[in-house]
Amino acid sequence: MNPITLMFLLVLVSGVLLYYRRLPAAQRGPFRIKALVALALFGVIFLALTHRLYLIGALFALMLPLLRHFLPWLLRSLPFLAGWYRRRQQRQSSTGGQRSRVAGEVVEMELDHDSGAMTGQVLTGPMAGRDLADLDQQEFLDLLSYCRQTDNDSARLLESYLDKRFGDAWRADDTVGHTESEQAAAHHNGALSDAEAYEILGLEDGADRDAIIQAHRRLMQKLHPDHGGSAYLAARINAARAQLLDRH
Repeated sequence: MNPITLMFLLVLVSGVLLYYRRLPAAQRGPFRIKALVALALFGVIFLALTHRLYLIGALFALMLPLLRHFLPWLLRSLPFLAGWYRRRQQRQSSTGGQRSRVAGEVVEMELDHDSGAMTGQVLTGPMAGRDLADLDQQEFLDLLSYCRQTDNDSARLLESYLDKRFGDAWRADDTVGHTESEQAAAHHNGALSDAEAYEILGLEDGADRDAIIQAHRRLMQKLHPDHGGSAYLAARINAARAQLLDRH
């Protein structure tokens, strides 16, 4: 392989890895599958262009003895694997579709408990009705500036969304900075109604103590600052848990 081709491959791999790191958690699984398929196709095309397709046959011939030993073990393990898959599906179905909602006056966010994917919508203001996924970079910054002027909670929510979607990359273009919204947050008492607390934890009204604790634990595993989450959302989740547990 000549140096130019090698350099091209290194740049391509670096670009793919950087793109992967910036993807939301919910999109990383499908992307990995697509990347593996693309890699396999690239390998076949490369072997065809270099007249080395015979290597695939040689590799299969080498693997055949291993497959003969592995196949009986796989057949014996099928009942165990089927039971594991069934239990996994049952656990997922018990919390499937559960979503948390945190809203300010300008924007609202929803978090899927299973995938950790965060979505959002603009409720009021010049961009009312827009989905956050449809905004471009400048529109995000304009919306953030509007939120900082009108509603601190919405500003903190939007900052949390941007952190989860883009990491710290967006802050390089945030010339104003978020000092003002952080200072304003210090004066926010975090008071919640019971209805808001249930929405934040993604629970039905009247959920029992165990459900509250389990929902809080699942959300903190995804949103705790130590795990790359948002300090603001973690504080709201903790406040929701405290609010509801005081009622039990």
